[in-house]
Amino acid sequence: MEGSSSMLDAEAVADLVLLDPLTEESLVQTLQERFRRRDIYTYIGNVVISVNPYQSLPIYTPEKVEEYRNCSFFAVKPHIYAIADDAYRSLRDRDRDQCILITGESGAGKTEASKLVMSYVAAVSSKGEEVNKVKEQLLQSNPVLEAFGNAKTVRNDNSSRFGKYMDIEFDFKGEPLGGVISNYLLEKSRIVRHVKGERNFHIFYQLLAGASPQLLQQLKLRQDCGHYRYLDREGSSLPGMDDAANFHAMQDAMRIIGFSPTEVTELLQVTAVVLKLGNVQLSSSFQASGMEACSISEPQELREICELIGLDPGRLERALCSRTVKARDETVLTTLTVPQGYYGRDALAKNIYSRLFDWLVQRINASIQVKSDKQRKVMGVLDIYGFEIFQDNGFEQFIINYCNEKLQQIFILMTLKEEQEEYVREGIQWTPVEFFDNSIICNLIENSTTGILAMLDEECLRPGVVNEDTFLTKLNQLLATHKHYESKETQNARRVTDASLPPRCFRIHHYAGKVTYNVTGFIEKNNDLLFRDLSQAMWAAQHALLRSLFPEGDPQKVSLKLPPTAGFQFKSSVAMLMKNLYSKNPNYIRCIKPNDTKSAMVFTPELVLAQVRYLGLLENVRVRRAGYAFRQLYGPFLQRYKMLNAQTWPRWDRGDREGTEVLLAGLQFPAEELAFGHTKIFIRSPRTLFDLERRRQERVAELATLIQKMFRGWRCRTQYQLMRKSQILISAWFRGHRQKNRYKQMKRSALILQAYARGWKARKTYRKYFRSSASTCLANFIYQRLVQKYLVGLAKNLPPLSVTDRTWPPAPYRFLDNTNQELKNIFYHWKCKKYRDQLSASRRAQLQARLCASELFKDKKTLYPKSLQQPFRGDYLGLKQNPKYQKLHAVAKDKLVMADSVRKVNRASGKTVPRLLLLTTEHLVLADPKAAQPKNVLSLSDIRGVSVTRFSDGFLALHLKEISTVGAKGDFLLVSDHLIELVTRLYQTFEATTGQALPLHITDRFSTRFPKGDVSITVVESPKASTNGPVCKKKGSNKMEVLVY
Repeated sequence: MEGSSSMLDAEAVADLVLLDPLTEESLVQTLQERFRRRDIYTYIGNVVISVNPYQSLPIYTPEKVEEYRNCSFFAVKPHIYAIADDAYRSLRDRDRDQCILITGESGAGKTEASKLVMSYVAAVSSKGEEVNKVKEQLLQSNPVLEAFGNAKTVRNDNSSRFGKYMDIEFDFKGEPLGGVISNYLLEKSRIVRHVKGERNFHIFYQLLAGASPQLLQQLKLRQDCGHYRYLDREGSSLPGMDDAANFHAMQDAMRIIGFSPTEVTELLQVTAVVLKLGNVQLSSSFQASGMEACSISEPQELREICELIGLDPGRLERALCSRTVKARDETVLTTLTVPQGYYGRDALAKNIYSRLFDWLVQRINASIQVKSDKQRKVMGVLDIYGFEIFQDNGFEQFIINYCNEKLQQIFILMTLKEEQEEYVREGIQWTPVEFFDNSIICNLIENSTTGILAMLDEECLRPGVVNEDTFLTKLNQLLATHKHYESKETQNARRVTDASLPPRCFRIHHYAGKVTYNVTGFIEKNNDLLFRDLSQAMWAAQHALLRSLFPEGDPQKVSLKLPPTAGFQFKSSVAMLMKNLYSKNPNYIRCIKPNDTKSAMVFTPELVLAQVRYLGLLENVRVRRAGYAFRQLYGPFLQRYKMLNAQTWPRWDRGDREGTEVLLAGLQFPAEELAFGHTKIFIRSPRTLFDLERRRQERVAELATLIQKMFRGWRCRTQYQLMRKSQILISAWFRGHRQKNRYKQMKRSALILQAYARGWKARKTYRKYFRSSASTCLANFIYQRLVQKYLVGLAKNLPPLSVTDRTWPPAPYRFLDNTNQELKNIFYHWKCKKYRDQLSASRRAQLQARLCASELFKDKKTLYPKSLQQPFRGDYLGLKQNPKYQKLHAVAKDKLVMADSVRKVNRASGKTVPRLLLLTTEHLVLADPKAAQPKNVLSLSDIRGVSVTRFSDGFLALHLKEISTVGAKGDFLLVSDHLIELVTRLYQTFEATTGQALPLHITDRFSTRFPKGDVSITVVESPKASTNGPVCKKKGSNKMEVLVY
């Protein structure tokens, strides 16, 4: 064991190997003190003891996972994460298969412990989509198995009623690949009967509470638990447990594991069959021969069961009420009495559920099992019953305690082996340790000829009258002299009087204490018989899953060989489990239940003491303390205790072992208390270790006092030096300030003297040289000073650089008015030039267009103010992006100026038709919007002018030269939604192309030329006009009226 400071609290040691004195009372007291401090985990070497707090504690957070990840086992406080991390790193880094054995009585927290181990391994292993899927499937197997294998007992609301061993398989990188689950000894007798205050398996209550009405109708079930005789009618609901939510969680888990909807449905159907079998009632009748017979009293439940499984009701009724007996070549059908019928019904229900549970485990294994043949590493997690001592112990307790004897045997042998290997590795002489070897008890139970299980099987197979009395008599005969076996008869033979041992019982001296077993039911439970008629009836059902559970029911495969007994099967399973565990490195978690009331943070010493005894914790500590109780690497040991010797403190420059020897030699411990290995120091007694720790604490206190003294001295010296430095600085500043004031006073006095002297000199010179030019000089001087003051003030008070800001400070004197105005103009022009220089080419062109539009239309056309809010976009058609206009884009092969949709006015009728208008640097094109084909192509040189109205409409007349080809047809009348931009861009382009200004007429009356002669157009404002645009009306052959809104 390797130590750390967290282990050495003498009042509540974190490792019980260091407990001194070592007694049952001190061990329980230490557990109680740690439990009071909310430290629920304690070590015995590398064994973890877990005391169930019955409440959630904040010690399983992601931060805690990171704290224990890749950390030394003894470097932090005891925790289940420490043993999980140690096992995982041993598997990943040292390529050693691991197993974690979790034991304890019902309610001690075994199931939660196994979940915590699996969740920790899932958290610290690698991430990835496939890896996460495997981890999720492994974790989701828990809610499925808990639903079908857990139940409420008097001691635990979520008690596992089966033993579970899971092998989690990893690849060479430590990434989980899958797993295999093995189950042991399902408590199937709970199906038909359970103690008052307990419940049947969770799945029945979850199914009734969480299934939809449609599913319940499909399964022919009612939601009322009280309707079913196999369920506890008094306590169907469980405080703190939501059966409906757990049912939905189980369904989600099945989906994640990979169950198909058909498999889930069949699984629930078989579960419903088990539940409904309990409601099949039998009635008694007598045959003509006078023999008692039984029959189904209410066939409704039987018919519903047969409908679920696809079986003839008559076939199932015959199987429940009669039995076929084969003797040589004869087959005899015998009727059953009512008790025999109920026995057969209950046996059928137990067998169906037990086999269904086995199928469920196999189906989960099929999903999580590794499919590839890669080399794998394995971590096993065993969650099985702890040692059980009840008031009345039966066959189940006998089997469970046998399994725990085997596990205790593994623990002792593996622990001693590990201790011996470390002593040999370190070169320490190994002293054989005296301990209780429980192999004699294991042999008492499992010996193939004289063992209790062998004799029980022999009694079950013996012809003639067989009952528990003959079995007990046989045990008394063969085991009368065995020192670990006793019964009433053997005590009488030894003349021992013991009122605590009743008749029909025998007692075994287990490693954890004496247990008295009542033999009632041993024969029946060991035989676990199911009549062949019932097996054949189940095989005859049309239900695929149920049929697969009873392969022996096939008439073609009838065997007269008796099936193996329950004891033989469990013994074989335990043997395989032991072989599996022996091949792996074991890690132990011992779970303890602190009270019987499931109250949070309540510790009952008497109850814990009983568990300490039958868990063999005191024996565990003694084995761990065999030889030397404490060992640690030389480096950490020297680092921790080097302050106890002046030669090793504060720095040791030579080897760690030599330093440790020098350190301990100066402390004068007895030689037999110490041993020096190759890499570790070994200390025999915990008392020596605590003495060492006490000296260290005293020395640490002395060193702390020294450090505090030195620190306080340093702080006072530093404070004094700071104060002295501050005083010097203040004095220097004060002297400097005083000298500055004295200098200023002297300077003021000197200036006054100089002023008087210069004044006297100036007056003297003035009187001597004053003539008629004196006034001019004074005037020029004053003028220069005024101009200088004006320019300096103007430089400090220039207006903002915004070109829209025309403000300018007024001239302070009249003679500066012209200069002030000239400077204002210069400054404004400079601001405008600076603004223009910052403009981009596109922005400059847009502003030029806006300026041109302003010159053309401002205060002339009502539409102009409205157009100021609309930016000039140019291309309103998206000509380049729209593939429909590829031909038009080809026509506008020179630079496109503007593209827009317009409406062309028919010269004859005045109606408008849509057109696409394209303005380029050389042409103006009108095209058909549907065909996207050019209709009219005008050269800019063919245009002689444009006429528009003064209103807010988009009407314009395009006047063409008569000599042009298109102009022969007459002028064009157009309506545009972007008239201002169109005319402006046409004006600019025309001027750039021809070098001449385009004539623009803004008037209400103008003349246009049509093919049949000139037409006078009059524009009139009218409310009858449409808001969408002007309305053109032909008035005779030479007049046209345009109504605008």
